[in-house]
Amino acid sequence: QAALHLCAVCLAASTARHRRIMQSSLRTLAAGRRVGRALASAPLAGAVIAPVVARRGPSALIALRACSSQSAASAHPQVIEVEPPADAAASDEKPEETEEDRALRPREIVAYLDRYIVGQDDAKRAVAVALRNRWRRQRVDSPLREEIMPKNILMIGPTGVGKTEVARRLAKLANAPFIKVEATKFTEVGFVGKDVDQIMRDLVEAGMAMAKVKAVEKIKDKVAAKVEERVLDCLVGATNIQHNREAFRKLLRMGHLDDRLIEVEVPERKPSGQGDPANGNGFPMNEIILRFDKMMHGRQKMEKREMSLKEAVPILTELESEKLISEDDIKRQALWSVEQEGIVFIDEIDKICSRGDYRGSADASSEGVQRDLLPLLEGSTVTTKHGNVNTDHILFIASGAFHFCKPSDLLAELQGRLPIRVELKPLTEKDMYTILTEPEPNLIKQQCALMFTEGVQLEFTDEAKWRMAKLATQINRDVENIGARRLHTIIERLMEDLSFSATDRAGDKVVIDADMVQERVGELAKKSDLSRFIL
Repeated sequence: QAALHLCAVCLAASTARHRRIMQSSLRTLAAGRRVGRALASAPLAGAVIAPVVARRGPSALIALRACSSQSAASAHPQVIEVEPPADAAASDEKPEETEEDRALRPREIVAYLDRYIVGQDDAKRAVAVALRNRWRRQRVDSPLREEIMPKNILMIGPTGVGKTEVARRLAKLANAPFIKVEATKFTEVGFVGKDVDQIMRDLVEAGMAMAKVKAVEKIKDKVAAKVEERVLDCLVGATNIQHNREAFRKLLRMGHLDDRLIEVEVPERKPSGQGDPANGNGFPMNEIILRFDKMMHGRQKMEKREMSLKEAVPILTELESEKLISEDDIKRQALWSVEQEGIVFIDEIDKICSRGDYRGSADASSEGVQRDLLPLLEGSTVTTKHGNVNTDHILFIASGAFHFCKPSDLLAELQGRLPIRVELKPLTEKDMYTILTEPEPNLIKQQCALMFTEGVQLEFTDEAKWRMAKLATQINRDVENIGARRLHTIIERLMEDLSFSATDRAGDKVVIDADMVQERVGELAKKSDLSRFIL
């Protein structure tokens, strides 16, 4: 009984103690709320708290004594933790460069081009600076950003020195809408053929394709999961027991079911319309019919088709991607990237140039095309089926050999819209040797790889490479200067017999030396054009 009485007394004391603690906590919480309301209503609250936060760091601790008129003696200090907003802290820091931004530095661009193009440092530097300026402009504040115009480039040099190769490599390097066009494909407005506005339409299509690829990349995991479920529905049914479904899922991921035939719903095939490919208006008749059909029926008609699982996965991936992607967002992103980051490379611009003595010819692909190019380079609005495109900030790079005319024979207005001029130098004998040896996909490596597929081990001595470079330079000087393309002629003449009989020489090792090069290719050097020396 004494023990039970002691326990009851202890329990009562503990309960009373807890009650007092609870009451004290409630009074403290009420006092803290009153202090918070007072601070919020005080005009100098921000002025008092802000210096403390700035002085004592992001998580400043401000000790405040919560005093009330009723319990001034029992007031306890309350600690209020003030955290600065996350965006305010982030706004003071400069955005870090991504891997893509670092790859677009001028030095890295030139290093990338050096892997494939020999020499022509001036052209590489000009292109690298132009690409980097695109990146710099995007980081300028808005009022000034619209006033910064790209400086278009004109590359001048003989054929075969790397002008077109610069464009090919830029297309892979620049993560932006890029298109390469031949100036001779276009005709003056009023003639049958493509007008220069088709350049912008093609650039918008390239931008749409790039925007769609980026959008699909973001949702590829979600799409892959949906495609896998649809394939499993076709294989085992939607209501099959779970362990059977998981077994088929494992086989599917291992690739054991690639040849299994399944029946899937795909868009109905429609006969292609006979639109005029040369109308250049961007709205072929079959496109108009498909738009009208989609508008009337609301969705595309589907049909069931039987195909292998390996063939069905890409089709199902595209169908599921279209369900998750907003066409309007892709169109908006594509138009923005074309206007702000688009690059157009116009090759063979000298072919639409007439010599000063013959200006004003009736050729539909001559001076009239130059006049049509003027508004594009200066800045104008072009209508496409995806929306209007403004060309103010699109970078244009033009190139030409100018064998039979000079850059000054271009229209004066067109010259003014191509302010940066870069002259590419003719290739020397050392440059020819470098082309044969240093670039990653050089011609020697290509020939060795081709012969290796037949089981023939091909080897070129260093003297043979120098002899090929010497012959290429000599033939270009005496016959016709076609630049590095002369090396293709020499190697094909040198490999003619071996390429024909390689199927019968599996396991052989063939070494090509300087004497063999001279024997098989030396005749080309003797066929110089003597008519140029006859008066």
